[in-house]
Amino acid sequence: DANGVTCDVRHLDEVVHLADEAFNLLGQVDIVFSNAGIVVAGPLVAMSHEDWRWVIDIDLWGSIHAVEAFVPRLLEQGAGGHIAFTASFAGLVPNAGLGAYGVAKYGVVGLAETLAREVKDNGIGVSVLCPMVVETKLVSNSERIRGADYGLDSAPAVTGDMGPLPAQDQTLGVDDVARLTADAILANRLYVLPHEAARTSIRRRFERLDRTFDDQIAEGWKH
Repeated sequence: DANGVTCDVRHLDEVVHLADEAFNLLGQVDIVFSNAGIVVAGPLVAMSHEDWRWVIDIDLWGSIHAVEAFVPRLLEQGAGGHIAFTASFAGLVPNAGLGAYGVAKYGVVGLAETLAREVKDNGIGVSVLCPMVVETKLVSNSERIRGADYGLDSAPAVTGDMGPLPAQDQTLGVDDVARLTADAILANRLYVLPHEAARTSIRRRFERLDRTFDDQIAEGWKH
C-alpha cells in the first residue's frame, strides 16, 4: 500500500510534517528519498533573482530540509537506514545553459558526500543519484508549477537554451534508474551513475583539477 502526503519541500515545516506522518504510519523509517526537483534553463546572466530562488529553494533547500527532518530521527531510532538524494550529472560537471540548476545540484552532491562521512558510523548509508537525461516530466512539470508561489512566467524562461550537452549512450527510463538506485542502496554505494557517457566528462574535470597543481608548481608556487 502507498500513502500520500502533500508536501512542498521548500518549507521545512511541511517536510517535518511529512516525517511525522511517515514515522507515525510506519513506526520505523528505513529509507528516505529526496527527489523533488525543477529546472530553469538559460545563461546565468539571464537568470532573474526569482529564478535563482525558485531553483535553489526546491532543488537544494528541499534536500537540506529532508536532512533536517529525517536524519535526527534516523539517528534516534538507532536502527541504521539509508537516505538517497537525486542530484544530476549537472552536479558533477558544469553545463552551459543549466547554471542555476547545476549550482543547486552541486550543492546536493556536496550535501550527500558530507552527510555520508558524518553518519557512516551510525549505520546510515547515503547515495546520490547523478543521471544525465532520464525519461521524466522534469521540464513540463517545471513549467506547470512555476507560478505556484512566485507568480513567475512559464515558458520560454523555464526551458531556455540549455547549450550543448554530451551525447548519451542510451536513453534510460525511470524503471532502469530505479533499479540501479536500489542496487546502490543495498550495496551502500555513494554515487549512482546511470549513464556511461558521463564517464569521460567526469574524468576530464578531475584531470583538470589535478593538472592545476603541476601548473602552479611550474610557475613557482611552493606551498
